[in-house]
Amino acid sequence: MSTLIPENFETVAPSEADAVLARESSRLLATRKLGRRASVRLRLDDGEEGDAVAVPTSAVRLFLHLLTEMSLGNAVTLIPTHAELTTQQAADLLNVSRPYVVKLLDESKIPSRTVGKYRRVRFDDLMAYKRKDDEARAKVLDQLTAEAQELGMGY
Repeated sequence: MSTLIPENFETVAPSEADAVLARESSRLLATRKLGRRASVRLRLDDGEEGDAVAVPTSAVRLFLHLLTEMSLGNAVTLIPTHAELTTQQAADLLNVSRPYVVKLLDESKIPSRTVGKYRRVRFDDLMAYKRKDDEARAKVLDQLTAEAQELGMGY
């Protein structure tokens, strides 16, 4: 089942106070040994009495990554891997123009499907393309660096 990410999917941009709190929280969570256990019990304290809730360990690890990014002042968006994106959302995530994404879809470099007259791109397909493109770019950069070293260009 695919989920279409709404045009206004929520991105959380942390305030300075949020970043400081996220930094403190992530440091505290990072000191805990999560190991291979299936779940972790967290206590929610609302000031009067705290309730404990069992949370999958994988969710706590994801939460720790989220806090770490927020502590650096980075905006964070949670997108399910099976979610479908519009071409504009895909372009925004790749930091390219929408027409360029459409060209990639036309060339079948990124799988997509058509819904009516609109194209949809699965998030995991988009990220697979991005990883492959980043690897190719890094390989070319390594080759250029090696060439510059051989030519004694001082790089």
